[in-house]
Amino acid sequence: MQRLCDEVIALIIHELEDPTALTLVCKRFHQVSRDPYVRAHYFLTRYGRINAMFWALGRGKLLNEVVIDILFNSGAHVSRYLLQVAIHHFYRGNSHFIKTPWVRSISPSVFSYFQKVAAEMFDNEVPVGKHEDDGSKFHAFLKDGRHSLQMREKHWEEIRDLFQRYKDPLMCQLPTALAFEPRLLPYAEANGFRMETKYRDFVFRKMFEKPALNTADRSEEIVCRVRELKRLDPRIFVSRTVAAEVCMEAKHNESAYRALKILDRSGGPIISTSVLLFCVVDDTILLQLFVKSRAITSSSTMNTLRQLYTDFPTGDPIVRTVMLLTVFLFDGSSQPSSPLVSAKSKLQNLNLLPVTRQDLLVMLANPFIEKPQHILDYAREEMAMSSKAVNELIREVVVMCLGVGSKGKTLKILSEQCGLKEFIAEAAVRRYSLSVADLPPLEDEQASNEAPGTSSAVELTPENYDLHMEDAIEDDTMSNADDAELGTIGQDTLSTMIRQDEMTPIRSRRRSYYYSSMYNHDAQAKLNYPSDFVQVGRWVKDTYPADSPIMAVFFTHAVINNNSALLHSYLPTPGPNSPAARVPITLKHFKLLAHLGRAPPESRVSVFITEIELGAEFYFSEEDYLSKQTPVVEPRQHGKHRTKDVKKETSPTTVSHSLCQADPSSSTPPRTSRKRPRRSTVVVFTSYVIPDSDDEAIVESDDENAMLTLMTMQAKKRRVESNLQRWIKHLSALLTEEQRKYKEKRRRLERITPPDSKLRVNKTEFHKSLATHLRSLRRVDHDKRKQLYGSDAPEEDYSDDEDDEYRYQKSRSSKRRRSNITS
Repeated sequence: MQRLCDEVIALIIHELEDPTALTLVCKRFHQVSRDPYVRAHYFLTRYGRINAMFWALGRGKLLNEVVIDILFNSGAHVSRYLLQVAIHHFYRGNSHFIKTPWVRSISPSVFSYFQKVAAEMFDNEVPVGKHEDDGSKFHAFLKDGRHSLQMREKHWEEIRDLFQRYKDPLMCQLPTALAFEPRLLPYAEANGFRMETKYRDFVFRKMFEKPALNTADRSEEIVCRVRELKRLDPRIFVSRTVAAEVCMEAKHNESAYRALKILDRSGGPIISTSVLLFCVVDDTILLQLFVKSRAITSSSTMNTLRQLYTDFPTGDPIVRTVMLLTVFLFDGSSQPSSPLVSAKSKLQNLNLLPVTRQDLLVMLANPFIEKPQHILDYAREEMAMSSKAVNELIREVVVMCLGVGSKGKTLKILSEQCGLKEFIAEAAVRRYSLSVADLPPLEDEQASNEAPGTSSAVELTPENYDLHMEDAIEDDTMSNADDAELGTIGQDTLSTMIRQDEMTPIRSRRRSYYYSSMYNHDAQAKLNYPSDFVQVGRWVKDTYPADSPIMAVFFTHAVINNNSALLHSYLPTPGPNSPAARVPITLKHFKLLAHLGRAPPESRVSVFITEIELGAEFYFSEEDYLSKQTPVVEPRQHGKHRTKDVKKETSPTTVSHSLCQADPSSSTPPRTSRKRPRRSTVVVFTSYVIPDSDDEAIVESDDENAMLTLMTMQAKKRRVESNLQRWIKHLSALLTEEQRKYKEKRRRLERITPPDSKLRVNKTEFHKSLATHLRSLRRVDHDKRKQLYGSDAPEEDYSDDEDDEYRYQKSRSSKRRRSNITS
């Protein structure tokens, strides 16, 4: 370091946030840091030309007359407003927004020199009285901007001089000023301001904003401002985002809506050519957003949508559905005295007649039509549909409602009125039953994440519906990558977006993400389900028994889609007050999750494991327990694992064949075929099982060794495979299959991966979860056998000998030769 030249040491100092420690290393470093040129260029390098003087005034101990001269001569920006604020702060005047010592750390002589040099730049025209500084004048101009041109006290020429003559940047409030006076844009750009995309929408929002006090027509004034800003900067245009927000206030902000229509009719590049919202295409996009949005239930939104549809009618079927919903949802909470007459009048005004049968189907299946009686009455009276046609319509509606998670009330009403309980159960099983073959392969990640079901259930999965607010908000913007610059179309109003801008902290206001606020009224209006609804899965649980086919179907979909709300209802937490009826879990559920590579639902995984630990009965699929309800039908055989549901343990190898035949109470003959390989006869397992009443002859025996041996043999004979052990056996087989798939995938990737690159193959979530919880189940099983057979209960295997995948291998003993050396 001692060999470095002064220039290199100065560059090192410029890169340090606080070079104090470096300057204390040696005298040479300290001497270099005291050089006025090094100190001046430290601020210019670290903070740039615009902010260098502001930060230099805060480091008073480093400033002197020479450093100030170098900063002025090197191009450090000094505005009159900066000088005014420094004077107020140094003499403890009106500087409420500065909370640090700042210029008060400068010696009076140095500050007087700075004040003298800076004042000469502005010909000593530096007013320092209260509310006479440039910042106060600018804020007064912003307040006057809300009024009309005749009522303003501050004229734009005075503000122009602040930028042109006195070089005041005033960056933080410039977008607001440009909304009132676009002619300030060239002077603001001369002082370093750049009209970026993040400012563009805000400026136009403030232009179209409805003032609180001014009720006169402002459409011509808004048009003039937009055209003037477009003339000064040809790159600027009104985006689709702002245009959609103005349209959402068509009934409340009529001046802005009228100005936007004038700009559209005038043509030209003022509004982006492919974004003309009032053309049929973009108006259609805006109206389509409300087909599955709770905002459509609001009377103000209904009136706005009708206004837009009246001004710009379209034949789009989705828009037609939206307008029909505004008719049959009725305005407000109270229904009119004559609903059918009111509906017919609105249909005529909107030119929506005649209403077709397809329109009725789409409306009745919409999430926000919970009470279908008025629509059915309209079909009977106004459309003259027969009772048979209405019944067929209702049957189609209930099938469609099974795929909409919030249609529980509709299903309950139609089921009770028309007696469709059995029909709904059969339709749900026929349409939404799932098997492993129906699911997409794990390699197709997009299909696995989006469509956990058959092709017929992709769009209408029964319980693919989340109740949490943050997950239920749909993306209400419809755009693609090509139209990102033109802006996205949303359903927020202009006032809402301006309020979000004002509520955001000033330093990050222009960079805020407008759809980040989740728990407010505007976010709730975007939810795709009604405010007070009944979930279809809960209605099914309350209507059908737990071991019914329709419950099995809904439970399967809830497991695949990780619907924690339904899983909590189907598998309540065990307790004294928990319901006795619980939906059985099956091995099929684990196989479906394994096929998709998903772990069991994290919120309910403890319930799954608890169910198995508490002795949940083992089923391969729902067909096992459903077949018990119809004993005439033979159960289906799913493979070799179904051939033996209960397996008895063979006799101990330590007991001779003569002793086994001498047992008069033995009711099960010993197995003679497919015996396990004979183990060593040296090891004898001690059993503590108390014999039952049938073993009195053994108890009365005098030979203690024979009695203990026979007791152990009887306990072994009576031992059967429990449900927990069957779960462990088949889940172990499933884990083995997952390990095999993982190894195959790794070998396949190793063949195509270059030898120099590092390969990392991740296991599926199901693989990791199953391996973790299977160890827990094995520990529980071992603890239970310890309680039953004593503390020396062996690690036994309850699998068939011929099944290699279930074979249990004990750890091998060490083959190292050992010798005992005695001293």
